[in-house]
Amino acid sequence: MSKENSSIPSTHQQSQGEILTWEQKTLKELAFATLKEQQRARRWTIFFRLFYPTLLIIFLFSYLSSGSESSSLKTSKPHIALISLDGIISSGLPASAESINKGLRTAFTSKGVTGIILRINSPGGSPVQAGYINDAIYQLREKHPKIPIYTVITDICASGGYYIAVATDKIYADKASMVGSIGVLLNSFGFVDIMNKLGIERRLFTAGDHKGFLDPFSPTKEEESKHLQGMLDNIHQQFIKKVKEGRGDRLKNNPDLFSGLIWTGEQALDLGLIDGLGNSEYVAREFLGTEKIVDYTSKPDLLERLGHQFGTTLSHVLSNLETNYLQ
Repeated sequence: MSKENSSIPSTHQQSQGEILTWEQKTLKELAFATLKEQQRARRWTIFFRLFYPTLLIIFLFSYLSSGSESSSLKTSKPHIALISLDGIISSGLPASAESINKGLRTAFTSKGVTGIILRINSPGGSPVQAGYINDAIYQLREKHPKIPIYTVITDICASGGYYIAVATDKIYADKASMVGSIGVLLNSFGFVDIMNKLGIERRLFTAGDHKGFLDPFSPTKEEESKHLQGMLDNIHQQFIKKVKEGRGDRLKNNPDLFSGLIWTGEQALDLGLIDGLGNSEYVAREFLGTEKIVDYTSKPDLLERLGHQFGTTLSHVLSNLETNYLQ
């Protein structure tokens, strides 16, 4: 009786050990399965993160290659060179003087070009950049007097955009285009009163009595405001002079012409700011004698743009991979 009782606990302990071993094996298998699934999902994530940027780079390569070749297609045959000026006119942007002037120089010196259309869609921007383009157009027109250059306005040609347009032979727009804004603007904010209410003291150290006159946290001084207004008036007179030189007797005598107001294409035609209504195809066909238009808009260097895109994409992917593996 005592032997039978002594054997029962031993059998029970062995059965319990087998149960625990089976549970441990099951948990281990589940853990490994989960880990493999996570690794598989991570590999697919890495694949797609590499696949889509690579696909984008291939697409950009194809697009830029076709764009870089467009200006050389059938250039020996008569055609119109199109140069697009889109967006804010500023250094480092697509509508910079460097970019636009490069396209203009290529167009004026290429074989087969019988005329040039400068298609503008810009609210304006830097007067310096606009001045560079204006000067370049006059210089190129003088060197190549047989090649006419017309401006075609799409949505808007205001301020610096119009500063550029007046350098061309003629200007055309849509009846609903916005044209004009012959003025100069400088805006900022002042936070003096709110700083006083909050009890914040402004500590500005300068060498020069007026070095900090544009500081938004300091009160304005009358003599500094007059100086700034004088600068704006001077640039405005430069603008007005260029408009009068470019448009001449076509301008109507209207007191609001140089006030900074903007007009529709129809109104601009009545004021003499433009020469007619029409789009690029219409102007090329009716006034420049051919429907063949080739895009001469300057694009960034292919290798430079691809290198920048690839570097940015690779950096982003590697950063994501590092983050995922650290999690």
